Amino acid sequence: MSNIINYPPEEIIKPIFGKPNYEFIILWILNNNEVCTWANLKNQVKHSTLSIYLKRLKERGYIEKISFNKYKITSKGKDRYYELSQARQKKRKLSYPPKVIRRRRNYDHWILWMVYNNNYCKWSDFLEPPLSINQSSLSKNLNSLLDKEFVRKEEKEYRITRLGKTEYSNMLRLYDLDRQSVLEEEGKRIKEITKRTINFFEEYKIKDNDIKFRFLNNKLKLPYEKVKSILDNEDEYDKVLLYLSINHPNRFPHYVSPEEFSKKYDINQVKLNFVILRIVEENIFPIKFFKLDLADGKMFYFQVNEKLERLLNAIVEDHITKFSYLNNLYEEQPGETSPLTMENIVSAILDDICDTVFNNGLRESLEGFLPAYINYLAYKMERERKLLDTYDKLEGLIWQEIQMKFFDLIEVNYPMKTDEVNKVLREIDKTIKLNPKKSDLYYSKSKILIDIGEYKEVLTILDKMLKDFPKEEKNIQIKRAYVLKEMKDTESGLEIIDALLEKYPDDNDLLNYKASWLQYLNHKEESLETIQYLIEHDPNNATFHDTYGEILMYFNNHEQAIEEFQKALEISSGDWYMYQTYIKLGICYKELEKYDLATEYLQKGIESAEQSAGDQETKTKWIPFANLFLREIEQLEAEF
Repeated sequence: MSNIINYPPEEIIKPIFGKPNYEFIILWILNNNEVCTWANLKNQVKHSTLSIYLKRLKERGYIEKISFNKYKITSKGKDRYYELSQARQKKRKLSYPPKVIRRRRNYDHWILWMVYNNNYCKWSDFLEPPLSINQSSLSKNLNSLLDKEFVRKEEKEYRITRLGKTEYSNMLRLYDLDRQSVLEEEGKRIKEITKRTINFFEEYKIKDNDIKFRFLNNKLKLPYEKVKSILDNEDEYDKVLLYLSINHPNRFPHYVSPEEFSKKYDINQVKLNFVILRIVEENIFPIKFFKLDLADGKMFYFQVNEKLERLLNAIVEDHITKFSYLNNLYEEQPGETSPLTMENIVSAILDDICDTVFNNGLRESLEGFLPAYINYLAYKMERERKLLDTYDKLEGLIWQEIQMKFFDLIEVNYPMKTDEVNKVLREIDKTIKLNPKKSDLYYSKSKILIDIGEYKEVLTILDKMLKDFPKEEKNIQIKRAYVLKEMKDTESGLEIIDALLEKYPDDNDLLNYKASWLQYLNHKEESLETIQYLIEHDPNNATFHDTYGEILMYFNNHEQAIEEFQKALEISSGDWYMYQTYIKLGICYKELEKYDLATEYLQKGIESAEQSAGDQETKTKWIPFANLFLREIEQLEAEF
């Protein structure tokens, strides 16, 4: 082999704009030389970068190691080299997701953003910076999007589908994008269907702007792909949406019967009724519809969260609250009976909504509809309240686990009756007098005092411990921070953590704790950046992935939280606390309405907890949470 090595020109090594493409540089060198050594390549690519790219190129089959320290390009690598060469000559300008989307590392969302905002994307577009999605993740996520028909593949090019555009619109609402940005993206989708819609309105002489608005709103939210298997074409589906848009309570007394509509708009009446049934009664879309049945057989439809339903919701909730308050008042007055009954409430609501929210001609129909609607709202409010309480308790339990998991703080069991608690505290004080240098005793006492809310006394104990046990400063200060959090002085607690990190900058457990603390303070970006930094530096630490999942779960990014919890299980499924990870996974799937998976993981968490070697007190706290969510899933499935 010649000692003279050909190297790329300077414009490739040091481009005027952007960063060097190290994949292209390495392939260029190997393509223009018969064989190269590590030292040859290191002349142009620094050691750490070279190691990463050589491994990546070998895994993709672009290069091979023919003997010790000798590398050669493969035929597949030559194809890749020429592909990159052509791309350099005619570089496509790609739009990439904004930082607010890239920060979450939800690859499904990255890919959707790319295929929506570019005419098409190639496989390599996702592999290269700034996305740099690894091969296995890209394959998994792209296949998932293809299976869901959000993306289609044509001649090695990936393009978004109409169903994908609907999903993209829903996706944007999960991020902290300003309302104008979301409206602009929806505007793009409206423009796409405008030409076709204008022709549809003209053909069927639709003049009413309210009908046009409702039709467009339905068109955006209820994608045709969901029902295309039961209809001949999209024109039929547009007629179904038109039927829902025309027969709305705001248009009463104007009404078009299915028989009239099917004749006027040339659609099979059986097919029309069947699709309406699927949308309204069977809830095939995530949008709930309500139906008003009139005595003469007429039916009017409206959606949850539209203006009409929001007004009705506010008035009904006001009356439910009034009913609840006054009933409680009368219960406290012996001999007094509340004059409020369901019949009275319905009558009062009807007086509020008829001739203001609804046409008075709908009064009789509303009288029959309201009891069921009140039960729907009351159940929804009660369930949300219970779930909110449950989530609050879950958050508190996670915090207790953080204390125990990261800092080995002492857990102690004690009786719940006040006189017995005081007796235990007196016994601990006596033991402290005999063993004043035993720190565990002080921790045990402070744990009991925290649980009964004597925070100031705990701080006094901890201040004394700082003087008497200087070697335990970190654990003591962490305990002080936790007490301050319980006293609602969270900022002071964070200052303690920051001060500790200055003293112990290499303590990753402490930094992990800070990430959780920032989450509690709703410092979303800083919390995510902190935990992402930890994972980048120690990707095989299951605890860090578990914490990342908890943070994402807290900020309602349940899809990515699932990924992190699963990584934690892959790395260390045998750790005693992993039953908690299973339970958190189940809760995330429940939030995504994937009830089968939710049930599976919640049950797995319960089984794992029962078999775990962890302490019994902790297990008896987690298992009831899993059962609460299992019951919630049963109720949700019963509704549908």
